[in-house]
Amino acid sequence: MSIIEFKMPKMGESISEATIISWLKNVGDTVDAEETILEVATDKVDSDVPSPVNGIITEIRFAKNDIVKVGEVLALIDSDGKTAGKKITIGKTEQIADKSEIASQARNDGDKKQESKAKTEDSQPTTRNLQLTTDNFLSPLIISIAQKENLSIEEVQSISGSGTDGRIQKSDIFNYLKNRKYPIQSKPTTDSRQLTTSYPKPHINFTEGKDRIVEMDRMRKMIADHMVYSKQTSPHVTSYIEVDVTNLVEWRNKTKDQFLQKHNEKLTFTPIFVDAVAKGIADFPMINVSVDGKNIIVHKDINIGMATALPSGNLIVPVVKNANEKNILELAKTVNHLAESSRNNKLKPDEVQGSTFTISNVGTFGSLMGTPIINQPEVAILAFGIIKKRPEVITTEKGDEIAIRSMMYLSLSFDHRVVDGFLGGSFLRKVGDYLEQFDHNTTI
Repeated sequence: MSIIEFKMPKMGESISEATIISWLKNVGDTVDAEETILEVATDKVDSDVPSPVNGIITEIRFAKNDIVKVGEVLALIDSDGKTAGKKITIGKTEQIADKSEIASQARNDGDKKQESKAKTEDSQPTTRNLQLTTDNFLSPLIISIAQKENLSIEEVQSISGSGTDGRIQKSDIFNYLKNRKYPIQSKPTTDSRQLTTSYPKPHINFTEGKDRIVEMDRMRKMIADHMVYSKQTSPHVTSYIEVDVTNLVEWRNKTKDQFLQKHNEKLTFTPIFVDAVAKGIADFPMINVSVDGKNIIVHKDINIGMATALPSGNLIVPVVKNANEKNILELAKTVNHLAESSRNNKLKPDEVQGSTFTISNVGTFGSLMGTPIINQPEVAILAFGIIKKRPEVITTEKGDEIAIRSMMYLSLSFDHRVVDGFLGGSFLRKVGDYLEQFDHNTTI
């Protein structure tokens, strides 16, 4: 018997853990090399994890929704398991069996383990209560530490998590304990789902046979939670300016065919927008920050997230890393790659990680302007409205004249905890200046 440890693979430089979405195989099932065994999620990206060998799964160590560190053993695979009559060990039971008997025994053992686990949970009401009454998922390790340190439910919920989707990690607990002065007292509750407001939930009319119910998918639930968290965390303020992008539009229209022929890349407005934002951030670095309690983390890297619609209608934010170090051609290649990968659900986990500032091109959908919600833990997000031709009063050598110009609204939502009107307005105006002063003689 050759037992192979099936480990959580590395999925990117900045990815340290992943959440199990579902196992596609059970204990006792035969698997082929490169056959997908389970699906995992990192942030908003789902990935298939294949088997490294042919064999039979003899043990599965993590369940659905468990968060697993990169390198941890997910399961054990008997790489000689296809041979009938092979001697294998499943849990603590050793037997000689063919494939069907192995599978049956493994599933029975799994059922017994689940029953044992349920009995254990029932005998530990404190842990069970803590798990069920928190809004965010808490790993068994976090629950264990919280109980050992006598942390109340409210106290655990008050800790800012540094993990994926704000999940609380071991280091977050220990950092909190170092600075802990007064414990937050636990409040008695009879129902973890009780409302925090006395305002009654509005009645929803539902007509049987006419209306229909659509359950949110996993990504939509994550987006919903993220948006609510952002509005509850950051006091949003939105500022607007209107910019004349006539020169930019004329240059792009004149250049796009030549750009495609020369570089085999489409030239959209997005790389130009990213370039202007990156330059604006370089001029006003305090817009490129995150808030950590009473501290402001100023990011050196300028990583621009670009909100992108998926075919499913959901939203994802792939990231242009070190945007300030790229020219228009490099930005175009990166933007096109990320957009294409988004449309085909082929984004890699590290391609949606590490953004420090986000843009959203609401003009793509015909919107004149928008009031975007900040992509936490960032402190600002910039929306680009539709570009429309309008008659405008312009100043020429002959004086004021009316001319047809290509105009666009920019709207910046910012976190008023750390970004005041002067910084937000100055940054927004600077981005607008870079767009308006775009050199239409720029060569490719």
